Amino acid sequence: MKGVIFNLLERVVTDEFGADIWDDLIDEAGVSGAYSSLGNYADEDIEALVAAAAAKTGQTRAQVLHWFGVHAMPLLRELYPSLFDPHATSQDFVLSVNEMIHPEVRKLYPDAVCPFFHVRRNGDNAVSLQYESQRDMIDLAHGFLDGAAVVYGDKVAVEKPGGASDRLDASWTR
Repeated sequence: MKGVIFNLLERVVTDEFGADIWDDLIDEAGVSGAYSSLGNYADEDIEALVAAAAAKTGQTRAQVLHWFGVHAMPLLRELYPSLFDPHATSQDFVLSVNEMIHPEVRKLYPDAVCPFFHVRRNGDNAVSLQYESQRDMIDLAHGFLDGAAVVYGDKVAVEKPGGASDRLDASWTR
């Protein structure tokens, strides 16, 4: 996992709960806590931090990942406006993930392992996203979808049909 993800997690936790809580999560997770945005870190570190956050807040892993995605998206826009500015809506942004966003991420972080989304349009304002990744973080992707809607001022309804672990259905309204 790229260090920038750890940096984002630290920032959203610190912004919402304070630096002491971040320090507590580092201790409880048993990780170093020193993450460079350009570095690569074991997926187990992010999983340990998410598990520590879930235990501390009484939420599930899925809820913590979703919360993180929602709150990280505005920060990503701050850090990388060029990824967001070409798009008028969150739907446009989401539909560009495979062809524009993730290639740009790989330019910034050449060894990044990005998920891939198989996209099927279900009308003008609805899509199904089949999530393909070595990581089980569809709930983070769900949070990113909801966070992108906030960034663009859109409304999106996202569902995991039948409790799917690899698919999100999203529909947008203005």
